[in-house]
Amino acid sequence: MEVIDEISELEKDLANLARLASEAATEDVRLLLAKLVRKYRVTRPELASRLDLTLKSSRTRANAPTLLRRGPQDTDASSMPVDADSRQSLIRVFDDRGGLPPPLLPLALLTQIQSLARERHERARLAAHGIRPTRSAILVGPPGVGKTLSARWIANQLDKPLWALDLTTVMSSLLGKTGSNLRAVFDHAKRNEAVLLLDEIDAIAKKRSDESDVGELKRLVSAILQEVDAWPDSGLLLAATNHPELIDPALWRRFDAVLNFESPTTDVLAFAVRRFLGNDVAMFEPWIELLASSLHGKSLSDVERAVNALRRQTVLDDADPAHVVMDLATQGAQNLDKPSRLQLAIELARSGALSHNKIMALTGVARDTIRKYAGPSPIKGRGRKREM
Repeated sequence: MEVIDEISELEKDLANLARLASEAATEDVRLLLAKLVRKYRVTRPELASRLDLTLKSSRTRANAPTLLRRGPQDTDASSMPVDADSRQSLIRVFDDRGGLPPPLLPLALLTQIQSLARERHERARLAAHGIRPTRSAILVGPPGVGKTLSARWIANQLDKPLWALDLTTVMSSLLGKTGSNLRAVFDHAKRNEAVLLLDEIDAIAKKRSDESDVGELKRLVSAILQEVDAWPDSGLLLAATNHPELIDPALWRRFDAVLNFESPTTDVLAFAVRRFLGNDVAMFEPWIELLASSLHGKSLSDVERAVNALRRQTVLDDADPAHVVMDLATQGAQNLDKPSRLQLAIELARSGALSHNKIMALTGVARDTIRKYAGPSPIKGRGRKREM
């Protein structure tokens, strides 16, 4: 019986490979070959080796480096679903199989995301116990906190590109056409066992009680609900939203997991600052905690922009890293909330660059409070240490 099941599985894989080849879906064929190499590496090592050679040969002929590590782009454009009128691709492709660092997230959230990837690798083990892996997850949080990067990292861990549904293209003034575009994307993703991201899902999946929406749009929401319900174990469906309050409540119940992204904590910010500093990390090391405190409440994308601006300033203006960090820290001090201003005041005091009086003027934190947490001021008179 086991042999019959194995032969049946081989026939199924061969049929899928033949179908993709007949459609001239070059990149999809490569993806399936890579999957089969992993699948048969233990049970049929000779077959896996031959498939691997074929895969490597096809990548060489197709000049694969142009497809890898380039961020959003199409793979084989001829195989991707396109809008019938504009001929624009409905899917953006993020192919990070050349390598991608883990997203900068709190440990609990990162563990959740790692579990999604692990479940895909252990799918057979779960099936043996009658357990289905997580088939769908919705990523919720403000812009710039790492939702799309996390989706890319999950796909990277599964050795697949991330396919992102481009809602700017799929939405049409002719809502019936929008439905056709959505079906084309969903069908293509399911056939290829893809990791599909529905970015800004609130643009389509609004509450059906919203009186401003016409009936056709409400029917689209119902169609999306059906797709989430029917999503196969072989693929992974992700969605992302900045506006959870707009989404139909029924959609929340359909997703297997809800991942909540929040503004990064000070610990995550310090780690992010170190990563974004790159080769300049040693130069800024004494100021990293101060940088993290001064950037509290910012998104990771804002932090990256700020850090890159500091690096450019130190190079182009030959500026002292301490001075550029101090400028950044003091510019936005009054815009921070009370706990963040206290933390900034403590870090400024510990740096020894400003007197407690100056720090109090900048942050509004009392001198006694600063002294309580940071100790006495190292600046007590003229001729000691000049304030910046």
